[in-house]
Amino acid sequence: QMQLGESGGGLVQAGGSLRLSCTASGRTYSRDVMGWFRQAPGKEREFVAAISWSGGSTWYADSVKGRFTISRDNAKNTVYLQMNSLKPEDTAVYYCARRARGGSIWYGESYDYWGQGTQVTVSS
Repeated sequence: QMQLGESGGGLVQAGGSLRLSCTASGRTYSRDVMGWFRQAPGKEREFVAAISWSGGSTWYADSVKGRFTISRDNAKNTVYLQMNSLKPEDTAVYYCARRARGGSIWYGESYDYWGQGTQVTVSS
């Protein structure tokens, strides 16, 4: 089985930056599409960003486009989310996930492996 573990979350002031990392262990597949999702208290889980296996294609939610950058290093089985110009509304638990074959990148239901999440808190 594949296991995903996120790290890099923390407390930061508005306007600051954080870089999240997600490392896969167990059986991994280099062609997997990886995504980041987040969930704030009382809100539904929402898509943040995704990246193709080669890194050549990326997708971003409108709310983070221009501020966040997703990347991956397949040699390290790691995907990153660089978050700049953070806003209080970015506060959430952030999850990385692996998309299942044929699934839509925009919806969490299309992803079959999930990390435990890492808390990001942005203070004003």
